[in-house]
Amino acid sequence: MKARRRILIVGGVAGGASAAAKARRVNEHAEIHVFERGPYISFANCGLPYHISGEIKDRSQLIVMTPERFKTRSEIHAHTGHEVLSIERARKLIIVKGPDGVSREEPYDKLVLSQGARPFVPAIPGVDLPHVFTLRDIPDMDRIITALERDQPGRAVVIGGGFIGLEMAEAFIHRGMHVTLVEKNPHILPLMDSDMARFLQEALPTGQLAFHFNATATLFTPGAVHFADGAEIQADLVLVSAGARAEVELAKAAGLELGPTGGVRTNGRMETSDPDIYAVGDAAETIHVVTGARTRIALAGPANRQGRIAGANAAGARLNYPGALGTSIVRILNMTAGFTGLSSRQAEAAGFSFFTSLTRDFSHAHYYPGATPVLIKLVAEEGTGRLLGAQVLGEHGVDKRLDVLATALTARMSVFELETLDLAYAPPFGSANDPINTAAFVAGHIARGDIASVPPEHWTPDGELLLDVRDTDELLASGKLEGAIHIPLAELRARAGELPHDRSIVTYCQKGQRGYFAACALQGMGFEKVSNLRGGFLQARANGFTVVV
Repeated sequence: MKARRRILIVGGVAGGASAAAKARRVNEHAEIHVFERGPYISFANCGLPYHISGEIKDRSQLIVMTPERFKTRSEIHAHTGHEVLSIERARKLIIVKGPDGVSREEPYDKLVLSQGARPFVPAIPGVDLPHVFTLRDIPDMDRIITALERDQPGRAVVIGGGFIGLEMAEAFIHRGMHVTLVEKNPHILPLMDSDMARFLQEALPTGQLAFHFNATATLFTPGAVHFADGAEIQADLVLVSAGARAEVELAKAAGLELGPTGGVRTNGRMETSDPDIYAVGDAAETIHVVTGARTRIALAGPANRQGRIAGANAAGARLNYPGALGTSIVRILNMTAGFTGLSSRQAEAAGFSFFTSLTRDFSHAHYYPGATPVLIKLVAEEGTGRLLGAQVLGEHGVDKRLDVLATALTARMSVFELETLDLAYAPPFGSANDPINTAAFVAGHIARGDIASVPPEHWTPDGELLLDVRDTDELLASGKLEGAIHIPLAELRARAGELPHDRSIVTYCQKGQRGYFAACALQGMGFEKVSNLRGGFLQARANGFTVVV
């Protein structure tokens, strides 16, 4: 009789639990063990901020799977409080220390590593004070909630403007606290382009939220955080969310190959350099779908899917993981921000010749109640128009647009194909031309060269005539770009004689569309040196153009 395959999994939560469950579905006869260092085999770590905020009332809803349920439902042996100390590849076994402190050997046929990442805690004096926290797991969450209920803090400082930082800032505000969000970069969400991040910051209510940028904390004291720039911010509670470090020590000590990102190198089957050992999740290196380069994407979605692939293959299947885009979404108070694929900075670093477009449209038909603006920024390849990345901001409808764009990236679609994409429409849900279509129209104009345009991110006026075609009330409300002359679009044809034919003209409006209309009209009237400022006045202001009243 053929011996049963013995599959061991190091780490639970997203990747490890998914690997175990899929391995069982593929191979009913395998012996499967999961070893988790913490007290919970599988929990919803992405839900932790929402229990702290009070939105998820029942703590037990965060427990996705228990060892008992794993055993009765899937005949999977889940061991909590068990730390794997080492891997002995030559003997095909691991050394595990149990809750009693006793170490033992566990042999394997196939081994899956799903250890994730741990919060990076900078070596700042006072970081070990009792009111300074990090958030990775349920015990961390419990400690924060205990402090909130016991001490009733009124002021929080959140170090780090990434996903967890934003979610925790929101959670503390829901708890009635004033929050200062601190970021070492010039804006929140460092993965997002600076103009989009600034639009997000400007849209957030400031009553209970403040920002401190380009800041490095140097000292935590019982009532304040001190910074290298001399600032001192009062704080009854501090959350440090300064990034995470992949847990690769076990793999490295076992001689497994690490990749250029510092993660455990894997192939499409999620195999490491040892074909009997797989790696998934935050510590695993995979492929970026757009660039084809090796990358490490620390997100729950990829971890789950990688776990599924690794578990199936460990059990005898032959599945392949094609890579990830890094599609991400976060809510902060009234706003939602999402991105997928490459940002402008990432596209430049990857060596692409690219252009960007930015559009503002409504979440659904503007005449139906509740419509709010949706901003979409596309990053596309010069020449081909192939979509390289996208960023979306708004109060409503961000998620559906982001998912469409992520699908388009996976399918290697161009902005030309997005122009004609047939998306669902009824007034409560969208518009006859969805914001996706509108974004593609603008990007398509740029790609085809229908009208010359200039990107405010990479352009500085150099003798061109700036033409503001907004209405007079818009000009009075927000000012104009320095050096611009003002002719409203409705008057442009009648007053075109005021404009010189021998000088380059750059048109702009509030958001970009009327500036485009003006450029088309001027070109049709014989003006040969006309271009439109992409994204209009708002985009130019976000990119640091001087505004005068």
